Amino acid sequence: MRQFDCAAAEMDNLYLVTAVCPRKGEGASPTGIVGRSLARQLLAAGVRVRVLAEPGQDQGWPADVELLRGSVTSPSDCAEALPGVAAIFLAGAIPSTVEDVLSLAKAAGLRRIAVLSSHGPEYEPEYPPETWFWLAIEKAVERYGIAWTHIRPSAVMGSTIEGTYPATGSDWPETIRGEGVVREAFAETGHYPFIHEHDLAAVAAAALRTDKYTGTILEAVGPPLSTRSRIHSIARAIRRDVDIVELTQDQSRAIWRRNGWPPGAIDVTLYALREYTIHLPALTQWTRDQQPSVQEIIGRPPRTFDEWAVDHADLFR
Repeated sequence: MRQFDCAAAEMDNLYLVTAVCPRKGEGASPTGIVGRSLARQLLAAGVRVRVLAEPGQDQGWPADVELLRGSVTSPSDCAEALPGVAAIFLAGAIPSTVEDVLSLAKAAGLRRIAVLSSHGPEYEPEYPPETWFWLAIEKAVERYGIAWTHIRPSAVMGSTIEGTYPATGSDWPETIRGEGVVREAFAETGHYPFIHEHDLAAVAAAALRTDKYTGTILEAVGPPLSTRSRIHSIARAIRRDVDIVELTQDQSRAIWRRNGWPPGAIDVTLYALREYTIHLPALTQWTRDQQPSVQEIIGRPPRTFDEWAVDHADLFR
């Protein structure tokens, strides 16, 4: 990784990508996996990339990024990372410090923010504002007069690698490698929407590099996939049979809790697996109706779970 010289920064051509350690809270995306893909795409487009990564996320970045170890949740770390930056992929921010970070960003002359939010924050107004998380971050960004785009992804296929939300699929590498089995609630009937991390990164790159999506919310959602189809994709990729054992919700809840999942993330995972199954035609149509679609934003068909499983077959062998 290159060290950086703030005085030498080219204001129009330096973007900041932030990454935090994996979080299991509801709606949390794998910021390291998405961020590394975004960094590669930006570098390929001739953009300079600076990375602010928490310890534990500071490895595996492209050689040409300018790496600063620290956290987007720490205003003092952001004060070091922001000088000379034209745009930021704001991933991993938290409500308690985002206002301080945004104040520093505005003072530094930042001109564009792409927020990595979460699918579904429109439900947060049903609860007191002090309980908001994703919506609190979005609203804070909107108040600072900096051009913004909110990216609300569905679950990310690579969440299994990094150990972030959702809980479904989170223990499959261990159980498939060790026993050739998946045990989960709604294993036979459940559905959940997933987007490939490279596609999510491509959406972020489009939001950062053009004015086209300024002031808009991009629903970066993949199609609902059945749990059974995801298991079959992995089985085909590793060329091995994978048995499916249907658990009750309480049984899955107990396993996920033992694996460190917080109650809220478990509740939302089970709720989504159930609701996407009950309302599959309507929610599939909702995904198709989103404008602009992921395909329109990135200029190519989105990657499939079959492709993801082939690329990551070693995770399950």
